[in-house]
Amino acid sequence: MSTETPTNILQTLDAGGRTFHYHSLAKAAEALGSIDRLPMTLKILLENQLRFADDDSVSREDMQALVDWQKEARSDREIGYRPARVLMQDFTGVPGVVDLASMRAAVEALGEDPARINPLSPVDLVIDHSVMVDNFGNPTAFRDNVAIEMERNHERYEFLRWGQQAFDNFSVVPPGTGICHQVNLEYLGKTVWTREEDGKTLAYPDTLVGTDSHTTMINGLGVLGWGVGGIEAEAAMLGQPVSMLIPEVIGFKLTGKLREGITATDLVLTVTEMLRKKGVVGKFVEFYGDGLNELPLADRATIANMAPEYGATCGFFPVDDETLNYLRLTGREDEQVALVEAYSKAQGLWREPGAEPVFSDTLALDMGEVVASLAGPKRPQDRVALSDMQAAFEKVMEDDGKPASSNERTVEKGKLMSEGGQTAVGVGRSFDHADSQDVALDGEQFKLDPGDVVIAAITSCTNTSNPSVMMAAGLVARKAREKGLDTQPWVKTSLAPGSKVVTDYLAAAGFNEDLDALGFHLVGYGCTTCIGNSGPLPAPIEKAIEAGDLTVASVLSGNRNFEGRVHPLVKTNWLASPPLVVAYALAGNVRCDLTKDPIGTGKDGEPVYLKDIWPSQAEIAEAVARVNTEMFRKEYAEVFEGDEVWKAIDVPQSKVYQWSKDSTYIQHPPFFEGMGREPDAIGDVKDARILALLGDSVTTDHISPAGSIKPDSPAGRHLQEHGVKPVDFNSYGSRRGNHEIMMRGTFANVRIKNEMLDGVVGGETRHVPSGEQMAIYDAAMRYQEEGTPLVVIAGKEYGTGSSRDWAAKGTRLLGVRAVLAESYERIHRSNLIGMGVVPLQFPEGESRKSLGLTGDEKVSIEGLADLTPGGKVKVTVASDKGEKKIEALCRIDTANELEYYRHGGILHYVLRKMIGAA
Repeated sequence: MSTETPTNILQTLDAGGRTFHYHSLAKAAEALGSIDRLPMTLKILLENQLRFADDDSVSREDMQALVDWQKEARSDREIGYRPARVLMQDFTGVPGVVDLASMRAAVEALGEDPARINPLSPVDLVIDHSVMVDNFGNPTAFRDNVAIEMERNHERYEFLRWGQQAFDNFSVVPPGTGICHQVNLEYLGKTVWTREEDGKTLAYPDTLVGTDSHTTMINGLGVLGWGVGGIEAEAAMLGQPVSMLIPEVIGFKLTGKLREGITATDLVLTVTEMLRKKGVVGKFVEFYGDGLNELPLADRATIANMAPEYGATCGFFPVDDETLNYLRLTGREDEQVALVEAYSKAQGLWREPGAEPVFSDTLALDMGEVVASLAGPKRPQDRVALSDMQAAFEKVMEDDGKPASSNERTVEKGKLMSEGGQTAVGVGRSFDHADSQDVALDGEQFKLDPGDVVIAAITSCTNTSNPSVMMAAGLVARKAREKGLDTQPWVKTSLAPGSKVVTDYLAAAGFNEDLDALGFHLVGYGCTTCIGNSGPLPAPIEKAIEAGDLTVASVLSGNRNFEGRVHPLVKTNWLASPPLVVAYALAGNVRCDLTKDPIGTGKDGEPVYLKDIWPSQAEIAEAVARVNTEMFRKEYAEVFEGDEVWKAIDVPQSKVYQWSKDSTYIQHPPFFEGMGREPDAIGDVKDARILALLGDSVTTDHISPAGSIKPDSPAGRHLQEHGVKPVDFNSYGSRRGNHEIMMRGTFANVRIKNEMLDGVVGGETRHVPSGEQMAIYDAAMRYQEEGTPLVVIAGKEYGTGSSRDWAAKGTRLLGVRAVLAESYERIHRSNLIGMGVVPLQFPEGESRKSLGLTGDEKVSIEGLADLTPGGKVKVTVASDKGEKKIEALCRIDTANELEYYRHGGILHYVLRKMIGAA
C-alpha cells in the first residue's frame, strides 16, 4: 500500500448560494479503504488528518490507522489533532492570556514587532466563573452581585479588556452574559466552520478544545469538543497539534421516549450512572439509535454536558434534522444551516435511520424505563430514584453514626410548629433528633434539622440551557403559588441562568413573577453554586449547622456535587432537575418522600402533593413554544460589548501589556527571561537534589495549586506581605495569573505525602544537606540561591487526574529539571515537556524503592544533549554509601515533543517560529 498522502481529495459543494471546497472523506476512502462503518467522531478526526497532512505532524500512517480502527475497534496510535478553535472561561483562560502577553514582551525584547504574536486559531473567552451568590431572594440580587463581582475582580477584568483590544483572533464575552458552554451552544458553535484559503472558501467540521471540562456540551450540536489543560489549549490556539491517542468509541443506543412527568435531567442522570458503571474513562461516547428522533437538541446537550461526570472524553450526537432546527431557532443564518446540511451529507456525517457503526463496545437504554431521579449525596454518578431519597438520606445519617427516627405531625400553612425536640417539615412529617437547632431569621422562629435543604439553586450549564426543564420549573412555581405554598425560610434560593435568553423566555411565559415570589430571583448569569460560588449562608443558619454538627442538604440543577464543593458546611448535595429544585425548596427537607408525602399545606387547609403541582408534557410543550428566534438574536446582537461598567474599564491601547508590580492577580511570569533568538544548548544535570520523593498515583490535584489559600502558607505569607488580608485572599483559581502565588502553591496540597519525611502529610520537604524541614517552595528557593538543580522522584501513574497546566508550570518555576517516575499519565507527561521539564521513566524492575532512595542522594543525568524520541539517558544516584547507575527511558515520545523540549518549552518554540527564528 502506498505511503503517500491521498491526493485529489479537495472537492466542491454548493450551499446557500455559495461554493465551498472541502477535503472529501469519500475520495480519501478510495485510497485508504472503506469508512462506511467508522464512528462519526473518528470520521471527524480523519478529516482533520487529511486537512493537515504534511508527512511530519500528520502522516499517511496516521490516516490509515484511523481507517483500520474498524478492524479491532481500537488503536494504540498517537495522532496530532488541530481543532478549529479554542473556548476558555475566565479562571482557566487568564493564564493563557498572561502567556500571550509575556510572549509579546519577549518578542519586543528581541527587537521584533510584538503585534506578530496572536492566536492562530480563533479563541473565545467567556467570563462566567467569578460571580458569586452574595445576595439572593430579592429583586436587586442580580445588580448587587454584579457590582460586587466587578469590584472583586477589577484587576483581572482590566487585564482581559486589554487582551480583547490587543490581540487578533481573540474575543471576550464580558461578565453578566452567560455560561461559556451555553453561549457556545446558542451562539458561537457553527457545526461546520469555514475559512478563506488561497482564494477558496474551505468548509470543515467545527471542532474545539476548551479550558473547562464541560466543553463537551457542544457535542449535542454535532460539534466535536472536549476539555483540556491550559498548556494544551495554548498549543492549540498557537496552531500546534494536540497529541492524543486514537480513542476507543463506545456506542450508546437510545430507543423509545420519555414517559409523562419524566425530565431530561432524569434521563441524563440515568445515562451518567450507566456509563460510569460501564467504564468509559478516556474514551469517546457516541449516541445513536432511533430514540434520537425523540430527543430535542437541548436534551442532547444536557447529556453531552455530563461527559466528565460519566468519565468520557466526549459524548457526541451526530448531525440530523434536529440539529438544523436548533440552528434555525437560535438565529443562525439560513446560509449557515444550508451549509451544515449539505456538508454533513456529502461527508457521511449525517445521521441515517438504522445506522450501526462499528464501536469498541455498546450499551443501550429504552428511555421509557427512566424514572424521576436525583444524584448524590457526593458523586454525580450515584443516581437515586426520587422514591428512594428518604432512605438514601437515612443511610447517610447511619453512616455518620447519627440515625434519626421520624413520626407524624401536622403543620399549619406557612408556619413551623415545634414542641420538645421535634420539628415538622412540610405537612404530616416531623423528625425527632437531638441535634435540632433553634434559629431566628428575618422575624421567623424555627428549628433546623438534619436533612433540611439550606440551598436550592437553579444553576449550571447542564440544565439552564434546556427550555423544557426551565419552563417546568416555572410551571411548578406557578402551580405552587396558586395552591398557596411558599419556600421554607431556611432555604437559600437562587436562579443563575446560562444565558439572558432564559430570562427572556421565562418572562414571556410570566414565570419570572412566579419564581420571584418563591425567592428564585435572578442572581447572575454564570457558574455559581455548581462550582462552589454559592456564597455564604445566612449567619444564623451557618451558626446552627456548626453548633449541631448538622448534616444538611443542597439541591441544585448542576453537574458537580463533591463533598465540600457547593458549600463547606453542606455535607450532602443532590443534583436534580430545576422543577425538583423548586419542589424541595417548598418541602424544605430531603427526608420527605415526595412521591407520596405532602409537599405542604394549601391555602384551603388541604395537603398538597408533588403530583398536584407537577406540569404535564403538554403544558411544558405549550410553554416551550414561546421560545423564539428573536430572543436569541436580541441577546446575542452585541454579545461582546458588555454593560456600561465593563465598557468604562480604562485600558491602555498598547501592543504590550503594562505590568503592575503592585498587582496580586496579574504578574509578568519569568518563562521568557533572558531568552535568545536561538535555543541554548541543553546541558546535562549534575548533582541535583531531590525536591520530593513521591509514591504512586500522585495526581495533578496534589501538584497544582487549588482551593483556598491558608494564611500561614508561602502563598498566604506573600499576599499578606503585599497588603492583602486573609479575608481578601480569594482562591488559587482566581489568582492563576500571578505566578508568585501559583509557584508557592505547587506541591502544597494538604494531602500530598513526601517520603523524605516520616509521618508528615502536606507540602513539606527536607532541605539537604542542612536537614531542615520546610515548605517545598521555601526549599526550592534556597536551592536556587545555592545554584543547585532539582529533580522529583515518583512512583506509578504520576500526574493522573485533570490536565492542570500549573502542575507543569509550577514544577518548572521551582527549578525542577527532570521528573523520574515509574509511569506517567499521558497529558501531564506532555505538559511537562511543554514547559521544558524532561520526563524520565525508571527501567522495568527499578524504582525509588529498589534503589533504596531516601531523598538525601544527588542525582546526575547524562545524555540530554543527544536525546532522541524514546531514547535512553544515564542516571547516576550518589550517596554516602556509593553510586547506583540506571538507564532511564526518556518519555519524549515524538519529534515534535523533542523540538519543544530543545527550545525550552512549547511557548518558546512557537515564539521563535513566529518571528522566523525556529
